[in-house]
Amino acid sequence: MILDTGGGILLLSMTGYGDARCQDDRLAAVVEVRTINNRYLKISTKIADAYAALEGEIEKIVREKIARGTVNVTVRVDRHRTADDYVLNQAALRGYWSQLQAVAGDLNTAPPADLVSLLLLPGVIDDVRRSVDCEADWPVIKGLLETALTRLQGFRVEEGRSLERDLRLNRQVIAERLNDVVALAPRVVEDFRTKMLDRVRQLLAATEAQVTELDLIREVSIFAERADINEEILRLRCHLDQFEVFLAEPASAGRKLDFLTQEMFREVNTIGSKANYAPIALCVVEMKAAVDKIREVLQNVE
Repeated sequence: MILDTGGGILLLSMTGYGDARCQDDRLAAVVEVRTINNRYLKISTKIADAYAALEGEIEKIVREKIARGTVNVTVRVDRHRTADDYVLNQAALRGYWSQLQAVAGDLNTAPPADLVSLLLLPGVIDDVRRSVDCEADWPVIKGLLETALTRLQGFRVEEGRSLERDLRLNRQVIAERLNDVVALAPRVVEDFRTKMLDRVRQLLAATEAQVTELDLIREVSIFAERADINEEILRLRCHLDQFEVFLAEPASAGRKLDFLTQEMFREVNTIGSKANYAPIALCVVEMKAAVDKIREVLQNVE
């Protein structure tokens, strides 16, 4: 979802809460919206059965505002009772009164002086509250839902700013360690050549084996080709640049960033396995740690 806050486009957190409520002489209503992280969009609406027909409209509005995450919408509507909501069941009242008259006669005692006490007996007063008018109540519920979603978005924006700072910080760590890898890369072959020459000298000193300069050059060349990480460095740099582009897109790009992070991890892992050089391995460890932190943050980005 595209969200312009006036200060630029920001990532959105998938976690948030917003509510709205109102009360007038006819009803009191509350709408609450809670969101948590989810790979896909899942909407759950909790509303009285009498308003079940509105669930489709509620989901439609939510989908316009939220692209990913689990969304729980709770709607509570209490209509104020009036005298018209109750009806005296005269048949039940007469039945109770007749039975009391009969019992009083059998016991030779006076029946009750009035009917007030009978009004509390089961079935005497019927609750005939008017049926819910969804069409009449929908404008109120819709307005509250939109207000709750607006407040929810404000919450998600604030959380999103914090998430974006974390993402940029860890991206910077990867970029800095990658620069270190670039500086160390030429030493990989030199280190291998030096170690090989030492082993050859030891071998020649202990045996009568013959090793030509051509043999050494061939072995070093094979290693250099196998340990070449220039392509991985180039791809990782491209991924880091693209990462920044996704952060600046006019929509919260959690899925794109998540996929790109997987590609970044693959390149970092390959650099470590191909170079097989202790100083580079230390850089790889730090880059992997930063990638893991990015993954963790992206679990909560829409």
